[in-house]
Amino acid sequence: MKRLSAYKVHVNIDLHIHTSASDGTCSAEEILKLANDQKLGAIAITDHDTMAGVKEALAAGIPHGLGFLTGVEISAAPLSEFPVSVTFHILGYDIDVDHPELNQTLFLLQNARRNRNPKILKKLQEMSIRITMDEVREAAAGDQVGRPHIAQVLVKKNYAVSIDDAFDRYLGRGKPAYVDKFRIGCHEAISLIRKARGLAVLAHPILLNIFEDRMMEDLIIRLKSMGLGGLETYYPEHSPERTAFFAHLASRHDLLMTGGTDFHGELKPDVRLGEGKGDLSVPFSLFQEIIKRKWK
Repeated sequence: MKRLSAYKVHVNIDLHIHTSASDGTCSAEEILKLANDQKLGAIAITDHDTMAGVKEALAAGIPHGLGFLTGVEISAAPLSEFPVSVTFHILGYDIDVDHPELNQTLFLLQNARRNRNPKILKKLQEMSIRITMDEVREAAAGDQVGRPHIAQVLVKKNYAVSIDDAFDRYLGRGKPAYVDKFRIGCHEAISLIRKARGLAVLAHPILLNIFEDRMMEDLIIRLKSMGLGGLETYYPEHSPERTAFFAHLASRHDLLMTGGTDFHGELKPDVRLGEGKGDLSVPFSLFQEIIKRKWK
């Protein structure tokens, strides 16, 4: 491991980035160039249920001076004991990209995503919305097909005015063309990440829509008992008050803090790499703490 330069303490990082290997619009190589151009201190590529983007970045070569963490974002089923219906997202950092059991599970999840897409198109076609899988594959440009690519086609063919509009009208949870997806349990997701020698982190806790502080703390305690090691504290949708609250929870329960923009490229044009909506600043010290855990 290279010695970390002291001057980078005040440099921003971005540990939540999606590439075209899942539902982003930039390739891994483009992400590396953007991060290097913006002089970010460190990044992590965290594609949904795949490490193809990470492997592409490693093969391309990480620019000198840019810290890099292998990563993934695993979709997990909600915990039955909490009144949450949305998918839990578990980030894995600093993982062994060749771990057999993790890769096998990711393969199953990717297959489930592929099987979901024709069901969504069938629902759309039943609404007299004429789009084909070939058109969706063209939008994905050879990468893993997902709902954002279906949304792109809906916009292109004037069935929606924007990606957000396509989700709001057709593709989001509870909308006419929504199809639920196969998810593994939180315990299994966390366990797999730990088996691959990684750090398991709860992504964007604000999106769980839990606004009772005690309930959120109870959830964190439950997930920690499963092996959770970190909490995504810095996130574009977190207000200063919620950021402070999540930082307090992380400190109180001995969890590492992480942060990132959840960058998707053109699919979320208001979210920019390294700075979110212009006011996100994730300190380099968080990256240093993740690296240090290897030596404990």
